[in-house]
Amino acid sequence: MALVTLDQIFDARQRIENVALRTPLLNSPWALCGNRSLFLKPENLQVGGAFKIRGAYNRMRALTQQERVEGVIAQSSGNHGQALAHAARLLGVRALVVMPNTSAEVKIAATRELGAKVLLVAPEEREEKTAELAKELGYIEVSAFDDPHIISGQGTVGLEISEDVTSLGLDVDAVLVPVSGGGLISGIGAAIKLTRPDIRVIGVEPEFAADAQESFRTGRRVGWPAAKTGRTIADGLRISSVGALPFQHMQAYVDDIVTVRESDIRFAVRALAQKAHLIAEPSGAVTVAAYLSQQDALPDGRTYIAVISGGNIDPALLADLTAH
Repeated sequence: MALVTLDQIFDARQRIENVALRTPLLNSPWALCGNRSLFLKPENLQVGGAFKIRGAYNRMRALTQQERVEGVIAQSSGNHGQALAHAARLLGVRALVVMPNTSAEVKIAATRELGAKVLLVAPEEREEKTAELAKELGYIEVSAFDDPHIISGQGTVGLEISEDVTSLGLDVDAVLVPVSGGGLISGIGAAIKLTRPDIRVIGVEPEFAADAQESFRTGRRVGWPAAKTGRTIADGLRISSVGALPFQHMQAYVDDIVTVRESDIRFAVRALAQKAHLIAEPSGAVTVAAYLSQQDALPDGRTYIAVISGGNIDPALLADLTAH
């Protein structure tokens, strides 16, 4: 499987320019840690509340006319499902999303409101059920991460970061990126390393769902069972294993992957809400958690960029996290 190219990422940007928002880099003076400073890339402000629309719409635009007639199916904890539903509605395509029954209710409701049918299954059944239904119904399966169109679409996040770093004259040492199936860090890693190889790309995931870190450091893809990854509050990062194509990108373009504790994720959600006035779901806040709590694990440097991947958090959970 070939790695995505810079041309593919530029092509993706052209396809999604009227659908996805170009999110800014936000300076965060509240997050000064000694001589270290932080900028945020707030993809929680994106259409659908997460970066996923970039890859989903890019993938949907690549469907043939016959595939559009057949419809699409995907498994998702919520954000990919919403993005797929939104893209499908824009293009007039039927969509079915298989979601774990542990997904946040706000994500389930939003996916349905966007016009997709939603099937809830046990977390450990979603991959098998999605493949079974795709074969039975003739739907085209759209992966959330293991697809070159998805990766190049997510790569537009990295392209924007690279361009803004240059235009603002920033001396950035590292970009921190949440890791689940690996589509986002693959695209960002490719875009950054192919335009600004001096900037390090660091993945972040919960210590309760650290399959990507184990895979990266051992040099082979490993899987964690749903019962194990399900312990983390970061529901969007509970994928049991990174995809095959993302793993290749991670090996080529990622410098390291670090993990964060549950207490640090909770603190980061609260800090973003109270200090940055940004609503981030736990999965989207792991990068800020790493910046604030894992200084020793991060590479030496003075300026960091943290990608806030999404903001689709259950209101009750947000109230609980911000109240303490």
